[in-house]
Amino acid sequence: MTKIISIHSFRGGTGKSNTTANLAAVIAAQGKRVAIIDTDIQSPGIHVLFGLDEGSTQLSLNDYLWGRCSLQDAAYEVTPAAIAQAQGKIFLVPCSIKMGEIARILKEGYNVLLLTQGLHEICLSLALDYLLIDTHPGMNEETLLSIAISNQLIVILRPDQQDFQGTAVTLQVAQKLNTPRISLLVNKLLPKYNPKEVQAQISAKFNTPVLGVFPVTEEMMDLGSKGIFVLEYPDNPYTATMKQVVEAITVGPAVS
Repeated sequence: MTKIISIHSFRGGTGKSNTTANLAAVIAAQGKRVAIIDTDIQSPGIHVLFGLDEGSTQLSLNDYLWGRCSLQDAAYEVTPAAIAQAQGKIFLVPCSIKMGEIARILKEGYNVLLLTQGLHEICLSLALDYLLIDTHPGMNEETLLSIAISNQLIVILRPDQQDFQGTAVTLQVAQKLNTPRISLLVNKLLPKYNPKEVQAQISAKFNTPVLGVFPVTEEMMDLGSKGIFVLEYPDNPYTATMKQVVEAITVGPAVS
């Protein structure tokens, strides 16, 4: 039984991939088997956080979508040593960063239903406890299907008026798709604001639970996507908040 969680934002630049990677790390540190699918085909990037470069990957999500391999064949184990000691596992299915592959996707498209089929297959083949889908910002067919098959949707937003409008649209769509659980994460809050007050205000505004509020941190900016923040800074308040978020999202049923 695998719990499928889509992590989404209506706009780019919210820190979605960083959040997804850190969620995966905290969950896997509990001894769980976690996979991340990078479905941001137009602008992939989460592989950087796990030190997975183009030279060390022969297959990607793109290859699966073109019928060249199974989705499991494109899954790479990227488990950090600290998580391996806790008996956890992290797998990553990256997107190709080759311009030719990206251009082909943009020009020809792909069978979105094939992606849905592959997501269910990889849950079984890798015996996953959790599957995290790092979606493409905005709304497209792939994002809609990802949300539709998920047990839970986490929408990331910044305290920004454009993000507020886009988030409202996302929540309306998710509700129409009957997503079982929907929640919010607020990221990149300026230090002058009170996180608890912002959490209460945004939760009330959208009538949706806000699982955590993450202020802008100098350490995150300094790390510069060169690693997983919660592992590099285990005593940072960001890490404590991320653990609280994971505690909230890991409560509840999974589906086969």
